[in-house]
Amino acid sequence: MLRQPPDRHSAATRPENTVTPAPPPAEAARTAEGLAEDARTAGESLPPDVLRFTRAVRWCHHATGALMALCVGSALFLYVPGLAQLAGRRALMVTVHEWSGLLLPAPVLLGLASRALRADLRRLNRFGPHDRRWLRRARRARRPYPPPGEDWGRDAGKFNAGQKVFAAWTAGAVLVMTGTGLLMWFTGLTPLAWRTSATFVHDWLALAVGVVLAAHVAMAVAHPEARRAMRTGMADRAWARREHALWRPEPEPRHEHGAAHENRSGNGTGSGSGIRGGRRSE
Repeated sequence: MLRQPPDRHSAATRPENTVTPAPPPAEAARTAEGLAEDARTAGESLPPDVLRFTRAVRWCHHATGALMALCVGSALFLYVPGLAQLAGRRALMVTVHEWSGLLLPAPVLLGLASRALRADLRRLNRFGPHDRRWLRRARRARRPYPPPGEDWGRDAGKFNAGQKVFAAWTAGAVLVMTGTGLLMWFTGLTPLAWRTSATFVHDWLALAVGVVLAAHVAMAVAHPEARRAMRTGMADRAWARREHALWRPEPEPRHEHGAAHENRSGNGTGSGSGIRGGRRSE
């Protein structure tokens, strides 16, 4: 017995009665996110730049960098024979090295009075699933930056996983270097075995710190927009959307750039709107 083909005009086959399968949750979230962003950007003129670092955060970074440069530079003049002969005044180099190392945590401790710095420190200390994905990509690529044709920005908040690892490692290294340096400075407080061990750890960790800092400077040289953000506080909105897709910028304080920036950016509405709406951000 032959089956009759379904009637195209029957109620079961009408387009309005056809059940459409629901999209996956991730795809639905991306669709809702795109629609929300299109609706937001259609009704307002967003400025081309977003506030990435406040003045307090930038000064904290610059002061820490200056102290680190003094500490590492004086260490070179103390440990490299050729540089030690060139400088000559070893006692002065020792004093500069001791006090620059001792004051190294001071900018961060003073900067804790800034709400923006405290928020950035919380972001640096928080690792999520997107950070693990970023680190897996970096491990497969064997480099801390994406190879041509790959996009890692979708798995980065305000700070990507590489920046978080660098910040955590540097903070731990500074604490260890400060502790071992104090043991070497005040020789009468501890026995000889402690001072010998502290010298061993201090010297080898100093070498590792030098390598990591050189890599940090190289990454800054390779990313001019990141350098501009740390220098001026502002970053290009398209760059932020591409490299830090999970980051939602905070509203821009008026005292950061004043009326000149408002005139350049337009009417200023939406300066605190997110780069990615409807999505968990950092």
